[in-house]
Amino acid sequence: MSKPASNKYKTTNWPSYHAALKSRGALMIWLDPALKWAWAAEPTGKRGRNPTFSDAAIQFCLTIKCLFGLALRQATGMVESLLRLANLDWVVPDSSTISRRQKTLEVTIPARQSQGGLHLLVDSTGIKMLGEGEWKTKKHGAEYRRQWRKVHLGIDAETLEIRAIEVTDNKTGDAPMLPELMNQIPESEQIAAIYGDGAYDTKECHNAIAARGAAAIIPTRKNAQFRKENTAGARARNAILRATKYLGRAIWKKWSGHHRRSLVETKMRYFKLLGERVMARDFERQVAELQVRAAILNRFTQLGTPTTVRVG
Repeated sequence: MSKPASNKYKTTNWPSYHAALKSRGALMIWLDPALKWAWAAEPTGKRGRNPTFSDAAIQFCLTIKCLFGLALRQATGMVESLLRLANLDWVVPDSSTISRRQKTLEVTIPARQSQGGLHLLVDSTGIKMLGEGEWKTKKHGAEYRRQWRKVHLGIDAETLEIRAIEVTDNKTGDAPMLPELMNQIPESEQIAAIYGDGAYDTKECHNAIAARGAAAIIPTRKNAQFRKENTAGARARNAILRATKYLGRAIWKKWSGHHRRSLVETKMRYFKLLGERVMARDFERQVAELQVRAAILNRFTQLGTPTTVRVG
């Protein structure tokens, strides 16, 4: 039996997408005009000396560091060069200041609000924290110190931007972090649906989704049983199980649009292109570093994405 022909797609906005791809290599897209007024930190109202640099200034330096995979001292040198190219006489924070502020930095992740209800795609991936390279692992085996950080992402299916991010150790499961991801979405913004894999098929996840008035597009486990509770989350989950038993798992996924969840897996791949491991050593700085990566990807996405149509 011959293999069925794969579907073919055509990009309809190639000129604008081509310009967006070129813009991603421009250094000046990271110099926001509003950054000039935010470069000096605002008074905190607390005892002690006010910080010299704002969070925006520290995040700008960390963005250059993560974007080019530089050490902190090299990143400060590159920031100084960029400011000279832009004819700006701003003072650049030194590497010690950036390292200290990174631990408590509140990273701003730019994102556009979805129109007509947010379709949130959730998944997680591992980022190496300690461990050896791939060649040494294959040749000699992994050492016991090989550790990972787990990054939980929530992606807007419409804009393809990261709307929520959580960082945990590698022992934390996916399901407990779904309510935390949903809490990052403003209460004023409607969540239309949550898309996830079978790891999110838990009572807590379905109750949290129902509490926000969203639909759960989550496949049930193969040995799933109907739940007896009379709650909104249990009723929604039982409806999924009933449809799966009646239509079959493959037809239910196609009918419900569960295939859209593959978009978050694509975003995971691009997330790792910024680095397979984190450079920071302690947890708080690692969280800030990974949040800066999310901000970088959202900036790239906002420049332009391809629009494709099926042609065969």
